[in-house]
Amino acid sequence: MADAIKWLLLSYRIPTEPTRLRAGVWRRLKALGAMYLQNAVAVLPASPEAERALRLLRQDIIEMGGSAQVLRAEALAGEDEVVGAFNTARDEEYAELLGQCRDFLAEIETETAEEHFTYAELEENDEDLAKLRTWLDKIRARGPIRRGTAERGRESGPGVRQRTGALRGAGLRRRDCQAEHRNLTPVTLMP
Repeated sequence: MADAIKWLLLSYRIPTEPTRLRAGVWRRLKALGAMYLQNAVAVLPASPEAERALRLLRQDIIEMGGSAQVLRAEALAGEDEVVGAFNTARDEEYAELLGQCRDFLAEIETETAEEHFTYAELEENDEDLAKLRTWLDKIRARGPIRRGTAERGRESGPGVRQRTGALRGAGLRRRDCQAEHRNLTPVTLMP
């Protein structure tokens, strides 16, 4: 198996109470993109970043009063199912991100149509766009991806940037016009 994927496996036990400890470990593994093979056994494709994250998580689990082991592994059988589960999880994340991008674009189109170009609105849009970009970067970093939803996510990126740029340009033009209007000296016409 020359092209077999190398895996990192985390096996752990955590005290049953308080439940927030289990939830915290689950959230951290989910954020890393780990897949559960069974209860308290999760895997990630091997990388220095994943190893560092799992070692830190292992230390935290031990500090919680639990136990944990981080192992290197290679699937002897069933790897297609694990890879398939990873790809499905990434596709679901991309699909969710695309939905958020569509909502964001719809909001920009509505604001453009209504000429709602306040500075606060532009700032909010910049923040929302930055969050979407960060989310995309996190998904890309999580592991193997096949052609599918991920490609559609990349393809939608230019549309988001183009519409955001148009909104920003319109907003800046309106802000400049408002500033010019405020600087005008009032003139009264006398009959």
